[in-house]
Amino acid sequence: MANQTRSRSAGVFDVRLVIALLIGVYGLVLTIMGVGFTTDQDIAKAAGLNINLWAGIGMLVFAAAFVLWVRLRPIRVPTEADQQDQGES
Repeated sequence: MANQTRSRSAGVFDVRLVIALLIGVYGLVLTIMGVGFTTDQDIAKAAGLNINLWAGIGMLVFAAAFVLWVRLRPIRVPTEADQQDQGES
């Protein structure tokens, strides 16, 4: 039983969640800009492609993948009691 390690997940302190939040917010802004505020002139400049819309969707997919990664593979942080037990050994 002494070799049993206790751990907890990193939770909101996981850097992957911070990255997902930043990319997700920017992707949401780009998607809204692409859907509601892109003119025909903007599309013509981009060779007929609504770049804001597609970049925004791509960023939202990327952010969703990061959140899924955090949920499926959480980072485990050793608890304080576990660290004290190892220091006494």
